[in-house]
Amino acid sequence: MKKKVLTQRQRGDIGENQAVEFLEKLGYRILQQNFYIRGGEIDIIAKDGDVLVFVEVKTRYNRSFGTPEESISRKKIQCIQRSIVLYLHQKQLSEFDIDFRIDVIAINRKDNGTNTVSEIRHYKDAFTFDDFL
Repeated sequence: MKKKVLTQRQRGDIGENQAVEFLEKLGYRILQQNFYIRGGEIDIIAKDGDVLVFVEVKTRYNRSFGTPEESISRKKIQCIQRSIVLYLHQKQLSEFDIDFRIDVIAINRKDNGTNTVSEIRHYKDAFTFDDFL
């Protein structure tokens, strides 16, 4: 039987759904997935207690292009930061009035066609809001 080849978006969705499950097990309350704005996206927005958490999820199926976290470029961080500003503005919140942080979840998967996860790494406060502005 021929193995189904997943698109990059489908593989990303699988990783994001696994990250949601991982965060929920840690007690996070998921507020939103895939907040899109022109020029950017926030994969997961959650609450960890009173802290608003913006989560970037990176999933890799092999290491030929490096680890998932190595793929987060300066440009990607700047897009995340712009997306956060617009999200906060849309919700009528100020980055000066709330506690928030930016986390990264890196997922290594064993197989393109199954739900097998070999490793999940969670980096709390992976970078600050002012990094790379």
